[in-house]
Amino acid sequence: MLGKGLLGIYLSALVLLPIAALLAKSSTGGTSAFWREISNPEAVAAIKLTLVISAIVVVINAVFGTLIAWVLVRDELPGKKVVGALIDLPFALPTIVAGVVLLALYGKGSPVGIDVAFTRTAIALALLFVTLPFVVRSVQPVLHELDVSMEEAAESLGARPLTVLRRIVLPSLAPAIISGVALSFARAVGEFGSLVLITGNLPFKTEVGSVYVFGQIQNENLPAAAAVSVVLLLAALVVLGALTLVSQWRSRHVL
Repeated sequence: MLGKGLLGIYLSALVLLPIAALLAKSSTGGTSAFWREISNPEAVAAIKLTLVISAIVVVINAVFGTLIAWVLVRDELPGKKVVGALIDLPFALPTIVAGVVLLALYGKGSPVGIDVAFTRTAIALALLFVTLPFVVRSVQPVLHELDVSMEEAAESLGARPLTVLRRIVLPSLAPAIISGVALSFARAVGEFGSLVLITGNLPFKTEVGSVYVFGQIQNENLPAAAAVSVVLLLAALVVLGALTLVSQWRSRHVL
């Protein structure tokens, strides 16, 4: 009981108190001030851009993250350990370092001839870079534990590979994919370091929510920064909650 009490106090101090402080700061001036800050055209544009590109990125991650996990687990790929280590690179890199890396790769003088700096494409590439590992690392353990004999039995009964994938593999992987997608979305919505350099932070064009918040803090407009932060937090929580419910339903359905 004592351990649970200490755990509750620790989590409250670590999570609930900062959120409560954020909510308090965002409500400075009342509801009308909060609404005024989040309905500011620049803030609306930044929030929309963040949510739309984050949604696009997680869909791409769901597909390619699952494919990469499949290759790492099921296929004999030369240099598989190296590829596995590279997948974790975004976890190891400080996000501002990731921003420098991306700017060097996709900015002016790019060694691969791709200059998309200060465009919305740069936002998507940066978010793909930092969020891909979430799906891969969520799906990999499930693939390791997946009973291959079920797939072999289905194939022996005449099921085509696409049917096996659709009726056996994907339903088993769905909860893990959804979990990875939820984590990817939450990370994408709040990402800052990898974006602040390569996007150029152009209002109504490449300014995402996190960079808008940073700009408001620099302008000493903390209530506006807090208000937009609350909107981004709520968006992330809603998506996380919805995907968690879907994942739980899928788990029960598979079982």
